[in-house]
Amino acid sequence: MKSILIAAAIAMVISILLTPYLIRVFSRQGFGQEIREEGPAGHKSKRGTPTMGGVAIIIAMWAGYGTSHIVNAMSARGDSPTASGLLVLMLATGLGLVGFLDDFIKIRKQRNLGLNKTAKLVGQLVVAIVFAILALRFPDERQLTPASDNLSFVRDIAVVSFGGIGFIVFCYLAVSTWSNAVNFTDGLDGLAGGSSAMVLGTYVVIGFWQFSHDCSRATEAACFDVRDPLDLAVVAAAAMGACIGFLWWNAAPAKIFMGDTGSLALGGLVAGLSMATRTELLMIVISGLFAVEMVSVVLQIVIFRTTRRRLFRMAPFHHHFELAGWAETTVIIRFWLLAGVCAMFGLGLFYADWLGAGGGR
Repeated sequence: MKSILIAAAIAMVISILLTPYLIRVFSRQGFGQEIREEGPAGHKSKRGTPTMGGVAIIIAMWAGYGTSHIVNAMSARGDSPTASGLLVLMLATGLGLVGFLDDFIKIRKQRNLGLNKTAKLVGQLVVAIVFAILALRFPDERQLTPASDNLSFVRDIAVVSFGGIGFIVFCYLAVSTWSNAVNFTDGLDGLAGGSSAMVLGTYVVIGFWQFSHDCSRATEAACFDVRDPLDLAVVAAAAMGACIGFLWWNAAPAKIFMGDTGSLALGGLVAGLSMATRTELLMIVISGLFAVEMVSVVLQIVIFRTTRRRLFRMAPFHHHFELAGWAETTVIIRFWLLAGVCAMFGLGLFYADWLGAGGGR
């Protein structure tokens, strides 16, 4: 628990202190956000607001995680970084780099289009393949690897196995889906940052619970076979702290945007945590807001191409409510509430599964 608290606290402090520095630097360099011409009229005033603030989230996340392990190394416990924790962080950082390139191109060309779809998908593909290959390596003494080639809900579903190649395909689909879902959600001040903090906070609890009921330490029927659950909780705590610290400056009215740098990184982190904790299907519930935002875009495209009519005034569907007359802050707060409900419901399902498997007996 100490390592989790240290990671969250350090990441939050670093994010709070580093973000205003980035605001000044990016403002001097002219790294301002371009706004969609067809977007809500109220967003026009945001043009020129510094972007690429996701850099602060990534740096703070690594700082929190690293400091936690340095403190542990100085203590009698001496826990070192694990393969699972490092791989999930590397996945997030790799996608953050793809997002950084996308943001930088937008700024240089002064338009709201960065990398083309093919280039972005290729970047996500390369990062996902590297993660998938490495995640099935590095077995521990129980022969557990950071990820499993079985599909999972709260635990691996043994009858649904992808195999090595199938897992690489599944990993790419999960990484591209969640990174794009968070990217779609990042359309209002603080919406993606606040929602991500709730999802990551849920994974702090899940990781710590899996550690407390790990099959190597507990004999109960409801124990968990996860390679490094405590370190994954530390990763989630560091990322949560980074999001909270960034939200201090990103909440409405935003002084800086996370950009694709932050949204793709957080989406990759969500995907990585779901695979490393064996909760891939449960993540759909926990990250319900991200899933709904993604579905709204898909439905808008499909229905428009088939009927030439729009299901929503604008997608992602948080813009639909803005165009319907809701104030931006009203949309943000209500969507935060939706994100919180999804996270709590997902955590409830996780706990119910543990009880149903014989936990607590």
